[in-house]
Amino acid sequence: MDIRTSSRTVGFTESVIREMTRLAMEHDAINLAQGFPDFAAPEDVKAAARRAIDLDLNQYPITWGELELREAIAAKYERTYGMAVDPERQVCVTCGSTEAMISSILGILDPGDEVVIFEPYYENYGPDTILAGAVPRYVTLHPPDWTFDQGELRTAFGERTRGIIINTPNNPTGKVFSREELELVAELCGRWGVVAFTDEIYEHITYDGAVHVPPATIPGLEDRTVTISALSKTYAVTGWRVGWAVAPPELVDGIRKVHDFLTVGAPTPLQHAGVTALGLPEAYYEQTAREYAERRALMMEILGVTGFEASPPRGAYYVMAGIGHLGLGSDVDVAEHMVQHVGVAVVPGSSFFSEPEPGRDVVRFSFCKRLETLREAGARLRKLVP
Repeated sequence: MDIRTSSRTVGFTESVIREMTRLAMEHDAINLAQGFPDFAAPEDVKAAARRAIDLDLNQYPITWGELELREAIAAKYERTYGMAVDPERQVCVTCGSTEAMISSILGILDPGDEVVIFEPYYENYGPDTILAGAVPRYVTLHPPDWTFDQGELRTAFGERTRGIIINTPNNPTGKVFSREELELVAELCGRWGVVAFTDEIYEHITYDGAVHVPPATIPGLEDRTVTISALSKTYAVTGWRVGWAVAPPELVDGIRKVHDFLTVGAPTPLQHAGVTALGLPEAYYEQTAREYAERRALMMEILGVTGFEASPPRGAYYVMAGIGHLGLGSDVDVAEHMVQHVGVAVVPGSSFFSEPEPGRDVVRFSFCKRLETLREAGARLRKLVP
């Protein structure tokens, strides 16, 4: 008998984002590819993690999350968005939002179901759908403001549609979905009996007056939305891997079952530190927004000086930038040249599309870095300017 991998993984590639991080390390490049901060997490949150370890909170947690954290998550949604969440029946704590998404999809969808995905999209969504035996149906977000065609979205829904994935604020485009757009999604989900899987991990990083609207707060989506988020981005702890899914009890039941057998539980001491994170005052989120606005302004200035065509993102901490002025070939060619010869790592745009061609003329920059890191990256990028 031949030894082989499963047929479901045949079309998968290695994560391009994480591959670029390895190349950045190999070439001593500044990593503007993978979206993790190079600055410290809040001291109170780190101290809480140390305290939890010292208290010997180091064994298996309750599978779907320590009650203290589930209560903090519920309180945060009530305080910030007016969402009523039952911590006993509507929350599943996971190993990051990545696991929350795959556990939710596996726990709710069946093989053959169709899932609507806006593209460009975060690279995990396609494989997540395929691992569940479901079929992705892509709807295009059009630059520069990353709008979608309502007719195209309506056409994507049908008798086999069971899910739609919404990432707002969006990676890689920075799009923040408006209330009106989400109301259309609610109409279609109600008509076709569809569950909305919403990745809201950048919820506190928005610009220019853009407001994050949780889809679960839209009439018609309250009882058919899985709200996904995590500590990672808001509190600069991407390596902690503490996330969650919030959903109606009948959906959480399936999510918890998959989560239990997939990872058992998220790290216990870091869950307890998460309680401190979620309890930080409003001033923390205001400061975070101001600091990211400063980073965005510097990133856009750098891109402008070095000839990259880009529009400021409305949310998250990424920007898609055109590379036509470089004359160095495709997005993959440019990314390889930049990491090896310029000392800056970016992500080829094609990795965010179901077919590579629409992304061949763009790369993604991440600006979740210290200002001095971005300035050094800008100095290196000036090597590209004749």
